[in-house]
Amino acid sequence: MLSMIVVLPQPPLLVPELAGAAAAETADLRDACRRAAARLGAAASTWVAVGADAAGRRTVDPDTRGSFVGFGADVVVALDPSSTAPVDPHLPLPLLIAGWAAAGAGARVRGELVAPDASPRECTELGASLADEPVGLLVVGDGSAKHTLKAPGHLDERSGPFDDAVAAALHDADPAALAALDPELGRELWAIGRAPWQVLAGAAAGRAWTGELLYSGAPYGVGYHVAVWTP
Repeated sequence: MLSMIVVLPQPPLLVPELAGAAAAETADLRDACRRAAARLGAAASTWVAVGADAAGRRTVDPDTRGSFVGFGADVVVALDPSSTAPVDPHLPLPLLIAGWAAAGAGARVRGELVAPDASPRECTELGASLADEPVGLLVVGDGSAKHTLKAPGHLDERSGPFDDAVAAALHDADPAALAALDPELGRELWAIGRAPWQVLAGAAAGRAWTGELLYSGAPYGVGYHVAVWTP
């Protein structure tokens, strides 16, 4: 059974080489991500990382390497520390973040990607299929990108209540609340984490969890949440 669940956001600025002037402003976020990843690594040396990607549902083998070159720096990450595979410059961002997180924890990662518009049922069914695996589950995705006028999607006042509800569900370890997120609202708010969080809901259903919210905020107008769930 899943040994632990960790939720991380996916901004490239988590990687120090990409943070630039934002390094100081996002230090608390980066620290929370590192602490959460270290705890997941202590609980399990093998992870399944769930994220959303426009290319849709697929599994990505641990023998995969990617680079953040498309985001401004050729920082190479591996889903398995022993991998010598050619570097894929187009590895989806959530798996790049998973590889970055795993590097500090010595973990091996298999990727499970879903379409951003996957239905709640598709997501929870995938999560249920992962629930009995003896691994750590890493769930990667951002909240709304419409928290301020300068946000990537500009301002939508529904962003605050949406991400507040996500933060509360993560704090309370409430899979039912995550399963109930409205996919259309998530799409309108540019919340790429909606589908991965609903995979989490399916994976966590039926067990008692204790939730810890290590970080919740919206620097640069994008909602980021870091959480740890332990059984």
